[in-house]
Amino acid sequence: MRFQDRVVIVTGGSKGIGEGCSRVFCAEGGHVAILARGLHAGQDLARELNETGPGKAMFVQCDVGEHEQIRSAIDLVVEQFGRLDCIINNAGVHPPAMSLEETSIEEMEQLMRVNFLSTFAGAKYALPHLRKTKGTIINMSSMTAVLGQHHSTAYCSTKGAQVSFTKSLAIELGEAGVRVNAILPSNIDTPLMRDWAASLPDAENALKTVSDLQVFKRMGTIEEMGKLALFLATDDSSFLTGQAIEAEGGASLDY
Repeated sequence: MRFQDRVVIVTGGSKGIGEGCSRVFCAEGGHVAILARGLHAGQDLARELNETGPGKAMFVQCDVGEHEQIRSAIDLVVEQFGRLDCIINNAGVHPPAMSLEETSIEEMEQLMRVNFLSTFAGAKYALPHLRKTKGTIINMSSMTAVLGQHHSTAYCSTKGAQVSFTKSLAIELGEAGVRVNAILPSNIDTPLMRDWAASLPDAENALKTVSDLQVFKRMGTIEEMGKLALFLATDDSSFLTGQAIEAEGGASLDY
């Protein structure tokens, strides 16, 4: 019960890594606010978490590409639960592989809005509440922020912006006792990963190839990312701020 009676907001909290965070925090007694666009997936997960406990869950439909929706959602969560101890800025999208020439300015602007401005807005609107609890901000970036990725210039740029934002904001909020960290996952077994594999001629081989990139010869799980987020949200990590934690299963080793 490491997060008992404390409150966390998880953007994109109904699927993938966000779902893993929602499940882990609820299992540790937390009050979890799931923010996502998908109505049914969000409602179903909140219902399941409330049935299993020991924490509580609520779902707020929210398009993080619209910053006023983020503001309203955060206000609603604090009204419902009475406080806020952590926000996990997890929601984001990964567009299909495109060269720089193929990527329009409008597509870049929209990707920046969803992947980075949502992180900026989530932190900004959560901050007044986090100051009161000396809470934490966790930004879900990507190993592509530091390694790059072929034909993903736009995506990598948004993820790199999250890391720079994390480090700068950690300095700004240090005296207030609010800690800010980022998680950089590598290959995680999510529905999005499996949908990508299913679009290829040999899905099974594609998943094996991705799994073999890690020294454990497997992808990470959404629960493992959730447990890392829990660590960063509790006093177990009380001396960590401004860090970009590379959760990559050794994939970047032996280069």
